[in-house]
Amino acid sequence: MIGSYSFVGINPWAVLVSAIAAMVIGFLWYSPMLFATPWMRLMGMDPNDKAKIAEMRKSAGKMYGLSFVASIVSAVLLAKIIDISSINSVPYGMKIGFAVWLGFVATVQLTGALFGKQPTKLYLINTGYQLVCYLAMGAILAKWPH
Repeated sequence: MIGSYSFVGINPWAVLVSAIAAMVIGFLWYSPMLFATPWMRLMGMDPNDKAKIAEMRKSAGKMYGLSFVASIVSAVLLAKIIDISSINSVPYGMKIGFAVWLGFVATVQLTGALFGKQPTKLYLINTGYQLVCYLAMGAILAKWPH
């Protein structure tokens, strides 16, 4: 227990699988199959610049590691919200995931996109990824026994 926060009711395996699911979704979302090319262009990068892509890959390990830690934190907090809500079905888990995404993720990313003067398409790609992650995590965390 940290302060008044208790980890009781959180299944660590469900949290781990949820975080892994978020990473897999990210690998697919930002892959050439889906949004890699438009995302790179919107970020001001040339998708055909092999040297720049190779440079990005060299520093990717640390970024993936930190992203995984962020996914664990998100999954733990989402798991606690689902536990407190006594949710135990996929549709309701997804509703909680959607609510958390809408209330916190989409709004924070929108503010960053507005003040950072990011293109709308970039916001939609990035926040769309987060939406799919929160829906998947909500489904996993709600269905997996606590």
